[in-house]
Order: sequence, then structure tokens, then C-alpha cells
Amino acid sequence: MKTTPTPRSQSTLPGRDDITRTVLPNGIIILARSNFNSPSINVSGYLLVGALFEPDEKLGLADYTAEMLMRGTAQRSFQQLYDSLESAGASFGFSSGTHTTSFGGKALAEDLDLLLGVLSETVRTALFPSEHVERLRAQLLAQLAIRAQDTDSIAVLAFDKILYGEHPYSRPTDGYPETVQAITREDLVTFHQEYYGPRGAVITIVGAVDPHLAVEKVTRVLGSWENPGQPKLPALPALIPLAKTIQQTLALPGKSQASLIMGVAGPPRQEPDFLAVSLGNNILGQFGLYGRIGAVVREQQGLAYYAFSQVSGGNGPGPWYVSAGAAPENVKKVIKLISKEIKRYIRQPVSAEELSDSQAHFIGSLPISLETNSGVAAALLNLERYQLGLDYYRHYPDLVRIVTPDQILEVSRRYLASGNLAVAVAGP
Repeated sequence: MKTTPTPRSQSTLPGRDDITRTVLPNGIIILARSNFNSPSINVSGYLLVGALFEPDEKLGLADYTAEMLMRGTAQRSFQQLYDSLESAGASFGFSSGTHTTSFGGKALAEDLDLLLGVLSETVRTALFPSEHVERLRAQLLAQLAIRAQDTDSIAVLAFDKILYGEHPYSRPTDGYPETVQAITREDLVTFHQEYYGPRGAVITIVGAVDPHLAVEKVTRVLGSWENPGQPKLPALPALIPLAKTIQQTLALPGKSQASLIMGVAGPPRQEPDFLAVSLGNNILGQFGLYGRIGAVVREQQGLAYYAFSQVSGGNGPGPWYVSAGAAPENVKKVIKLISKEIKRYIRQPVSAEELSDSQAHFIGSLPISLETNSGVAAALLNLERYQLGLDYYRHYPDLVRIVTPDQILEVSRRYLASGNLAVAVAGP
């Protein structure tokens, strides 16, 4: 077991001198940081299992499995699990994505053992009771029925399919009604047994506990967990870029508003250019009243209820997109205005004032995001997930300040200059 020592001193921003990082022999990585200003504790993390392991005919299997983990274990029933948490004023739950299955919970520091016990039970000895399998199936199908009538959700599904084609990112992690219907209890049990394991799992513990004690407690309940057959995550295939702009419009009768999404595949989070892209995107469609795009489309022209841009960097090439909601008769005008604004954005550098404001926002918002245990836990998970280094947040202000207008222009042109966009519209 390898442990990074932790001195007593603590900075406002987490760093290697106040983060204890430990790797257990079975592959679990623990990140712990104390905060005795609060009597609470946050336990969160992820396992290297997600929708990448699903066959096309069983889309939603990873999500279904994660949702079932709290429905009963070899030690406690569904009711007993939730009674134990509620009696302590604690919470705990799971969710699944493309690459990982995440978990998280919070409680008073004195109930850390409770949270770790629930985590250990559910990932190792979940039972998947038949009655709960069917009850959850009904809930998942109801959610998919709601999704089918939501213009934002339908636009996202179409956008992902256009942009990513046969790439795994084109597949919805919650699946389709027919694929959820096809999943059996045996599928859930097998998925859990084959793909859940300790290797590469990350657990963060933040709050009123000594980090070394936290490591000892995790080791006690999860140090013996093994799955010799646990496979590695499949490698992402190369993404084939669009050769031209492709637009798709889907009709949802009875709706009064149309949802629009248009964009490209952006950089993964660990790319060196990601910070420059993020600062530029803040200027393009985030800062203030949704940046340049919000100013033109919403404030000046009054053509949209909302209009903003977003960079969704993750393990792979997440989308860099603009989202807008507008009256159906205004959609063409909105698309034209957004396209014009994107062309202007890659034609000349952002102004020094725009960049200065964006940099100040990034630097100033970091300490605010770290005011809570959950905020710190999320930050520590990002350090590990994207291999940023334990001192990343200490260097972050300097990394933000050194980004230049020319750097933003160069990297933005790399992703946007082709003009080949995926465009999806859903509405009446």
C-alpha cells in the first residue's frame, strides 16, 4: 500500500501537502483531505465500469445495474439499507455514464463507517431482487417516455447521433425503451459480476476525519475486494469528423418551443488546449448573459428564450456546442445568427478586456467551488480522473493568466474553422 504523507498545514486550495493519496494492493485509489470546520463527511468516487461495456441490443444496462445496487444486498434488504441511512440523516447513491459508474454520499463524520459499509455491500454483494428489477424497469421506461416528449432531450439524442455516428458517444447511456425491455435480471447479475471490480476505482473522503484514519477504514472494508477477471475499459475508437454540415429536424406535435443544438467535437479534458478552449467558450457563450451569442441572439435580436455555448470535455472528445430555445418560426434566423457569431469568433482574437474578465471569473470562482466538502471531493476526483497532478489547483490561477487571445484563436480555429457542424432541432 503506497501512501503520500500529509503534513498538518492546509492551504485554501488543495495540493500535495494536504491531500493523502493511497493506492491499495487491489488497485483502489484513495484521496483524502480533512476539513474540521464542518462536522460532516463526504464519500464519493467512481468505478471503471460504464456503458462502453454494453452491447447495442442492451443499451442502458450499465445504468440499470447502477440503479439496482441500492435495492438490496446479501447483508441488508432495500428497506434496511435506506432505514440505516435515513436514521443517521445520511444519503448515498449511484449513477452510471459512458466510462464510469459514480457513487456519492454524505453524513456526519461519526457515520463514516456507515457510508463505507453501504458502499462495500452494494458493489460486492448486491442481490438484484426480482421484484425490484421489474419495479425499476417500470420507472426507467416512464423516464424514457418523458424523454421522448422533451424537445431538449430529443435534440440532444439527434445531435449526438449526427456528430458521433458509430462512435460510442452517439449512444444514450439510459438506452431506448426496446433495449431496456430486453434487459433481464440475469443480464444485471452477470454485468455486475464481470465488470465491477476494484482496479482503477477511486474513492475520495473529505471532511472531519484524519486522512490516515480514512485510509485505514477504506482498507478495512474494501481492501480484500478482488475480481481477477475484471476487464480494462475498451479503448475509444477514432472519431471520424463531419465532412459537411448535417442538419436534422424532428417533429414533436403539441410543443410551443423548439430546441436547437449545433456544434462540433471538442478536446478531451486532459488535452493541454482545454483551458484555452474553456476560456474562449466562456467569452463566446457563457460569461454574463451568455456571452457573445447570448448578447446577439437573445438580448439584441430577442429571437431566443435562451442561447449559450458549452464545452463538455471528458475522457474523450466531448461536444463543443451551442444550445438555444426559440419559437419555431425563429429557428432559421437563430441558426444563421449563431453561425455568423461563430465565424466572427474564429476570424479575429478576442479582446484583451473580454479575456481579462473571463480569466478573473475563472480564478475567482475556483475558491467558491471548494467551499464545501462535496466541492472539494469533486475537485479531487477530477485530479485523478484526468491525471492533472495533485498541485493543479495551486497552479491553476497562473495557468489561466498565461492564456493569450492568440492562443484562444489558434485552438478555436482548430475545432471550428471547417464550419462542418452537427445541427439538431426538435419542436413542433
